[in-house]
Amino acid sequence: MKRIVSVLLLGITIFTFAFNRPALADATLGAKVFSANCAQCHAGGKNLVNAAKTLKKEDLEKYSMYSAEAIITQVTKGKGAMPAFGGRLNATQIEDVASYVLEQADKGWS
Repeated sequence: MKRIVSVLLLGITIFTFAFNRPALADATLGAKVFSANCAQCHAGGKNLVNAAKTLKKEDLEKYSMYSAEAIITQVTKGKGAMPAFGGRLNATQIEDVASYVLEQADKGWS
């Protein structure tokens, strides 16, 4: 019985965290953070370092990056030529940037 309750509580926690976290993010604030920290390499959703890996929806999907969690991890930890921003930006700023990137990807970066 304890095991069932534990599994249910874990599932509820994961579900709540996974689906509520992006809703708390503010894409408007994310746009400001993006402009100050990301636009140098990703202006207009492009990628000046690796042109094949843009922030456009098709590429985000192709490289399994079309989720707030994936973007948050990438921005926080960095990868390849992209530096880690976890020491420069706080968690809320990173969540806001992820929300902004997804919003812009859905709009075609127009």
